[in-house]
Amino acid sequence: MDLSTSKKGVAVGVGNGEGGSPDSSGSSGGAEERTRFEYFGWVYHLGVNSLGHEYCHLRFLFIRGKHVEMYKRDPHKQPGIKPIRRGVVGHTLMVEELGRRKVNDGEFYVLRFYNRLDDSRKGEIACTSAGETRKWMEAFDHAKQMAEYELSRGGSARNKLNMETEINLEGHRPRVRRYAHGLKKLIKIGQGPESLLRQSSNLPANIGADGYCQRDDGDVIEAHEWKCVRTANGIRIFEDVAGSKTAKSVLVKAVGVVDASADTVFEVLMDVNRHKRYEWDTLTGDLELVDRVDGHYDVVYGTYDPRHLTRWHSKRDFVFFRQWFRGQDGTYTILQSSTVHKNCPLKSGYRRSKINPSTWDIRSLNTSPTSNGARCLVTQILEMHAVGWFRWKNNQWSKFERTVPYALMSQVAGLKEYFGANPSLSSESSITFVQTKFSDVSSSNSEYEDVEDVDEFYDATDDEDSDDEVEIDSKEQKVKLKNISWAIASLALKRTSAPDLDEELDPGVPPVVLDPSYHGSLHQGKDETDTNCWTSPSGSGFMIRGKTYLKDSLKVSGGDPLLKLIAVDWLKVENCISQVALHPRSLVQSEAGKKLPFILIVNLEVPARPNYSLVLYYAADRPINNKSLLSKFVDGTDMFRDSRFKLIPRIVEGYWMVKRAVGTKACLLGKAVSCKYLRQDNFLEIDVDIGSSSVARSVISLVLGYVTSIVVDLAILVEAKEEAELPEYILGTVRLNRVKLDSAVPLEP
Repeated sequence: MDLSTSKKGVAVGVGNGEGGSPDSSGSSGGAEERTRFEYFGWVYHLGVNSLGHEYCHLRFLFIRGKHVEMYKRDPHKQPGIKPIRRGVVGHTLMVEELGRRKVNDGEFYVLRFYNRLDDSRKGEIACTSAGETRKWMEAFDHAKQMAEYELSRGGSARNKLNMETEINLEGHRPRVRRYAHGLKKLIKIGQGPESLLRQSSNLPANIGADGYCQRDDGDVIEAHEWKCVRTANGIRIFEDVAGSKTAKSVLVKAVGVVDASADTVFEVLMDVNRHKRYEWDTLTGDLELVDRVDGHYDVVYGTYDPRHLTRWHSKRDFVFFRQWFRGQDGTYTILQSSTVHKNCPLKSGYRRSKINPSTWDIRSLNTSPTSNGARCLVTQILEMHAVGWFRWKNNQWSKFERTVPYALMSQVAGLKEYFGANPSLSSESSITFVQTKFSDVSSSNSEYEDVEDVDEFYDATDDEDSDDEVEIDSKEQKVKLKNISWAIASLALKRTSAPDLDEELDPGVPPVVLDPSYHGSLHQGKDETDTNCWTSPSGSGFMIRGKTYLKDSLKVSGGDPLLKLIAVDWLKVENCISQVALHPRSLVQSEAGKKLPFILIVNLEVPARPNYSLVLYYAADRPINNKSLLSKFVDGTDMFRDSRFKLIPRIVEGYWMVKRAVGTKACLLGKAVSCKYLRQDNFLEIDVDIGSSSVARSVISLVLGYVTSIVVDLAILVEAKEEAELPEYILGTVRLNRVKLDSAVPLEP
């Protein structure tokens, strides 16, 4: 299939709210069972068939509640058609965004599905845009929430789920038999045996009713002080006056509001097509994709348009890398800087230039219900030589307007005008997208209960014919996706009293003295000038949810942490390790450690060559109050922990592009990466597998390249989602001061 042409023939199903799901029938149940979200649309199913040949088939995907079905054709137009795949999204399903990939002749965004308990069970689908990918991730998030909610209810719902988990998913049947029976069989996703139900899971970020990630600023107090120095072409140009007083370079940024969605602007920025780029970029000539390292990192060769740089006596070209991420709040970040590549030697007649290091931030803006289209805030930050900038700024601004940096900053204005002149691009594409609707009719699950053989939805081979024609119908009204995590959380979790730090730990027990003689492999710093060490700063540099956050999204500066950081281990391991607390040489197993009322161990598993583990030991001087939010977290389910364990990063000192990559937003780790929990005796260990996310791996690889020159603060906390739990408080902090990779010690047996 020629994907470059078939994209034009992709349309979505109709979400008209009239029952429109295939095989739906009325059945009695609670209100929460009768009302559910449904998502449907076209995707490309990627994989390898039984003969070892790669395939890429256009398929119609339908998600209703926790059930997933895949069709060859749109079931709304052919109601009698049977699905070729059918399955249940389980609580152990992981969805990983692999980024951009070239498939046949087209550029696609790939999603990988796998069972967190068995990585060999996996599959992939491809979407034609980043926005479509984001929506499918939301759809699968909602399906997981339905499964997790059933677990939290207990009773008959949990018993039914337990019956489903008894199905044996191991092994493969012969291909012909699997194809013959697969059309009528339930295919389970991410379900393990009952003994594994307490393993970790992913809950989506709380976007919407609880206001998470709705604020425009970050969750740390930044050192930058931006001052607007000029407005031109409808954009504002800022200078970082705080960091430009003594530095050899200065940061400037251009900021503009673009009448388009963040997804659409990101697609335009990443597109190297010359005809499209000529419409908004006055500087760049031709761009060519040279190498794709992974889905979030590529290398591009380009030339400057000589029409705008006639003062040069030779043609100019350049080579740069692009590294991009999408945060949990939907903000896109693109890093760009000069690089070298073996496939881009010096070219005759051209002079090789180094581009200014730069970043793009594309953040959606909230629009009113009466607004006709989406809007986003586009920010481009550029690193420039301080001498040239101040000369242009103070004396020769007209000359600055003829420089390469000014032409680069004018790209924001070009984007603004480009979308203004093409209003059809401002809305999301009507060619391929995901739709959702409410269904007031609960489908009968009887067909899912009497199943003898089960295939993995994501692990089945695809030998079906792929030459089916797909009709186009894009006239139906589109319904925006909505997040229901807040509703499920409010039904599944009980309210607690307002947190008081004096009440989080048992007030009836006298505190013990935390012995300062605890030692880890990484030493505690004596002062701020010490290096390759750790300290424990206050929480004043972090912004956390205030008492009225659910009403006004107001965040306040954090206070002193509840738990005390007593030791840090910096370990070098061949393979990532977990359950460090059970190691005989662990601090937890020492006589002093056993006497502590409670220890929280956070094991950050860092993927590299070799692999590393940063192990943080936090201690409480009193037992945990069993009525506190912390007690619910420590002794709660893995689903609850995944939905609440939050980390806020802050680069205090370091290269500015590393700061942009790490970001300033809080991150729900259970959504971003795979977390495992070990609760025993007087401790809880949280093993955070950073390598389980391709985005996290990409960010950490950049950080490790500058680790000896950066100072990073981390704050951990239990997220407050309900009014009775506010205000939030900092659970623990750590400052890592210019850590050396070679100082890591092996974990001895």
